[in-house]
Amino acid sequence: MLVLPWPSARSASILLRLGLAAVLLAPVHVARAASVQATHGAVASEHRLASAAGVEILQRGGNAVDAAVAAALATGVVNPSSSGLGGGGFLVLWDAAKSRATSIDFRETAPRWAYDAMYIRADGTLEAKASRDGALAIAVPGEARGLAMALERYGRLSFADVAAPAIRIAREGFAIEAHLAAQIASGRERLAADPELARVFLHADLAPKRKGELLKRPELAATLERLATVGVEDFYRGQIAADIAKSVAAAAKRSTPPSPAQPLDQEDLAAYRPLERAPLLFRYRGRSIAAMAPPSSGGGVLTEILAVLGPYNVAKLRGQGAAWPHLLGDTMKAVFADRAAYYGDPAFTTVPLSRLLSPAHADQIRAKLNPKKAVPSASFGPNAAPTSDAGTSNISVVDADGNAVALTTSVNTSFGSGVSVAGRDVILNNTMDDFSAQPGKPNNFGLVGSKANAIAPGKRPLSSMTPVVVTRDGQVELVLGGSGGPRIITATLQTLLGVLDLNLSVDAAVSAPRIHHQWMPEVLMVEDEISAQVRAELSRLGHRVVPLPGGVSVTAVGVSGTGPTRKLEASSDPRKGGVPAGY
Repeated sequence: MLVLPWPSARSASILLRLGLAAVLLAPVHVARAASVQATHGAVASEHRLASAAGVEILQRGGNAVDAAVAAALATGVVNPSSSGLGGGGFLVLWDAAKSRATSIDFRETAPRWAYDAMYIRADGTLEAKASRDGALAIAVPGEARGLAMALERYGRLSFADVAAPAIRIAREGFAIEAHLAAQIASGRERLAADPELARVFLHADLAPKRKGELLKRPELAATLERLATVGVEDFYRGQIAADIAKSVAAAAKRSTPPSPAQPLDQEDLAAYRPLERAPLLFRYRGRSIAAMAPPSSGGGVLTEILAVLGPYNVAKLRGQGAAWPHLLGDTMKAVFADRAAYYGDPAFTTVPLSRLLSPAHADQIRAKLNPKKAVPSASFGPNAAPTSDAGTSNISVVDADGNAVALTTSVNTSFGSGVSVAGRDVILNNTMDDFSAQPGKPNNFGLVGSKANAIAPGKRPLSSMTPVVVTRDGQVELVLGGSGGPRIITATLQTLLGVLDLNLSVDAAVSAPRIHHQWMPEVLMVEDEISAQVRAELSRLGHRVVPLPGGVSVTAVGVSGTGPTRKLEASSDPRKGGVPAGY
């Protein structure tokens, strides 16, 4: 019988909706994380060239912000299915000189002609494809202005300085690595439908370019050069803005069926503004955790789970077979129910973070947990559909002065909307799909989205991005974040727990097998490295156990010691083939 030291106090269609059905036949096998030891500075990203770009900037006198922006721009070149100028994201910064954390929100916004029922047909059914493919899927990109704000307020170098590595890589070319090759192959039909994407990523016969082939992106190099010389404002008010609007309008003419909604235009681009926000701050195991506040749900969900787990001895539970994944899975389930019910853009809805992160609410959740059987999802709230950020990348940086940055960027799903800007090689996001398209009503899969995340002009859709900086006594201890839709939150959480509760090295924590529960669908996703015995016990406890999909990646930098004994350990997740760098 399973005994826990407990403190007192849906269907195949759903799996298909989340893109999980195929993975039931493809369990994930996790290798060891790539890691480096360093003494001055380190960058962990999801591509070796992006990490190297960040370290290059550190060695040229840049700080953590400069390095993170350089790595982000380079990632947009080498992992374009995941991120780039046509998307948006979030940045969490620890400013060592001021001993404080801050964050920058450069999440995309809905165009001014967007409205809550823009994807609903006359018969009341959802036209889901329109929110994922084509012109109406595109939200106003925030990356260029967001990165520029970070540099202006907290960097040392110019945009031209930090863009230099990305420009060089785009112009000279790079060998396609496994992750991008897989994305091109699986997305060939979507790429072929857009002449610009086909020209860059497919051969003349529309065969996908493969691993090891040299890929040059001269038009993207020219776009970055223009931003470096003319200025980032050209993306929002100048020639690049005009080119974006023209390409979006052309894509709108190709889209079917037609919609009364209007896609973004130059006026939407000109109106976009990134925001500096106060991050969420949370105490856990003697550390201060700085995480992203709404419209990202990542920080709130992660810290709410930590609030529930506070009274437990995680290390002891982890040695008791299914005890730990059972507790963790049901806690995830409870907190993701809160995510679906309450989270959205704080400019449009009140997110009750004080209540959700309170000890009293954590007590209420713990009171529902049962050590002897899984708690049904319905016990935690009504059905709602989670959002996804699958086309996403994370960068973690620590510099020689003790500054730290966690930066997550995204174009939402792989290759975003499938629309590229003609002559610019900028892939535009499909972040409109992160809104609840039918708030308050069941969609085709019987799921109900929250009104808090309904579409509205100028609104930022809910995100799962989870950049995090952990400090102890005013010194950086851990910087991390991830990519992979709602699983970003749980992967980042488990890596953090591995370091703080289990005393694992950073690379061991990044590599450790993971689970995931997001409340709906009611399945506990488990990586193949978790033993068959534990999985069987979880099933006996009432969990519907399925394989955890691949594609989730965490990057992290840990810091130990101070002064001459200071050591950095940077690790990139083997699940996405990243390689860190340091010096």
